[in-house]
Amino acid sequence: MLGSIFCALITMLGHIRIGHGNRMHHHEHHHLQAPNKEDILKISEDERMELSKSFRVYCIILVKPKDVSLWAAVKETWTKHCDKAEFFSSENVKVFESINMDTNDMWLMMRKAYKYAFDKYRDQYNWFFLARPTTFAIIENLKYFLLKKDPSQPFYLGHTIKSGDLEYVGIEGGIVLSVESMKRLNSLLNIPEKCPEQGGMIWKISEDKQLAVCLKYAGVFAENAEDADGKDVFNTKSVGLSIKEAMTYHPNQVVEGCCSDMAVTFNGLTPNQMHVMMYGVYRLRAFGHIFNDALVFLPPNGSDND
Repeated sequence: MLGSIFCALITMLGHIRIGHGNRMHHHEHHHLQAPNKEDILKISEDERMELSKSFRVYCIILVKPKDVSLWAAVKETWTKHCDKAEFFSSENVKVFESINMDTNDMWLMMRKAYKYAFDKYRDQYNWFFLARPTTFAIIENLKYFLLKKDPSQPFYLGHTIKSGDLEYVGIEGGIVLSVESMKRLNSLLNIPEKCPEQGGMIWKISEDKQLAVCLKYAGVFAENAEDADGKDVFNTKSVGLSIKEAMTYHPNQVVEGCCSDMAVTFNGLTPNQMHVMMYGVYRLRAFGHIFNDALVFLPPNGSDND
């Protein structure tokens, strides 16, 4: 019994140390906003074209065999708009092409996927987006949000959640890392004191919390992504659930109270809802309404679904 109590105390102290100690510099959490549309109009056409080509997003989707129907839907919908998307699976699956991580542990899968992506693509992509197969992402909105962010700086953003002293980006809404953050994370993966393969000795913490712990040691801190009106752009719920909540709490402003019109992600979707979202985002048009966006992000070659 005494031994068990001692182990528990050591584990708790370990987490306390992680929460407060060994920071590289003082950093207050802050909210990151999308660029102002008026500022985009001030950029010359040549510069806009160069910007649209310079943003390259590599998408990481963590999957398991039980997710095969979601896997198929994600593969056929929004991932075609990533500059490159790859699926990382817990085991070998013959039905779809994927990179076998050979583990069911989500944190180990995430670590291995990030290491693979950085080692192979650090010179080709400047932003890395990780998501679950229940997430739907509008990559063009992600690129717009990142427009004025320098990938050589340590960005770690999405929908932030606070757990005690730890602030982290929830995986439900997707996680974005700049190539600099990837570099710093990769440098810690072989240092168990700072970025262990397992969490506590008695209980485990979720993979998104564990990622935040590792990044904190590297001086990289979670930042909440919002539009110009302060609305979250990385959503941890589906559109349907968000609208239902808006009808309850903002009955006179259902659309305005629901979601940002520059939303990047929604989560908790079924395969059918993925295809409905794809139709609504990329196919459906209201006649007479013309959206003259100042900047265009063209989908990569082979994206034939919009």
